[in-house]
Amino acid sequence: MNMNDSETTPEFVVVGHATRDVLPNGSWRLGGGVAYACVTASRLGLRVGVLTSAPLDVFSALREALPNAVVVNVPASEATTFENIYDVTGRRQFLRARAEQLALDHLPPAWAEARIVLLAPLAQEVDPAFAQEFPRALVAAAPQGWLRRWDTSGAVSPGPLAVAPQLLPYVRALVLSRDDLLLPDADSEQKAQADAIIAGWAREVALVAVTRGAAGADLYTNGGPAESFSGVAAREVDPTGAGDIFAAAFLCWLDRTDDPRAAMDFANHVAACSIERVGVESAPTVAELIARFPDANFARALAGD
Repeated sequence: MNMNDSETTPEFVVVGHATRDVLPNGSWRLGGGVAYACVTASRLGLRVGVLTSAPLDVFSALREALPNAVVVNVPASEATTFENIYDVTGRRQFLRARAEQLALDHLPPAWAEARIVLLAPLAQEVDPAFAQEFPRALVAAAPQGWLRRWDTSGAVSPGPLAVAPQLLPYVRALVLSRDDLLLPDADSEQKAQADAIIAGWAREVALVAVTRGAAGADLYTNGGPAESFSGVAAREVDPTGAGDIFAAAFLCWLDRTDDPRAAMDFANHVAACSIERVGVESAPTVAELIARFPDANFARALAGD
């Protein structure tokens, strides 16, 4: 296991695989919720810790993207690798390889005192028992990776949240897209079923944030009906990772204000900025947010830091 100052307690901990995302030309770039979320939290001024598993090249790319973070890496011979193939039926996603499982004994003891925790699996790699390991933290989950299933060819499809009994009672927030539960060609009935599933989770988890791309996001609070928050105008270049950036921004502002609605508004603004750039470093800095949205309440708060 590679460690870098792992006896220090980070403020924001993310658990999940950093990935190789295969591009159409055969090359790859760094991906995964841990990468996008941690860059976001770091740029918002938090001390960041990452628990992941990857071979040396992906680990090195993650360290380069997060020069000020503490990264604990479980060495692996393969990186978790995703390839998206587009045809007339839409996008098909394939899992080409997978790194090592992340277990509780990989977590440095000092990290149990973290203030914010995001469990961000990509391919069933995170033990849901992590949700119980942070007694004083704002614990959240991006459940996409627990919803993924794949066949012998690697073709990915959505499945049930089998870890729900081990997860939902112990997290304060879920952050996801409805698309995480759907095939690309889902019909209206299937979309309605997905909404019903999410509403059911909202009766067990205090906060459920559901991203809707350019349309913004919905928030379920304490089992009540969804409240919609409008998106922010942006010139889309690459939406990859926007959901993970949204999740990190939402948690950072929720931790700061204890105001879920303010956190939704803040996260929508941060995610809108991110889609105007490419890659894991697309999250905006504090200075960029203040310059872009000088009249926003959060901008005035940031400027006063």
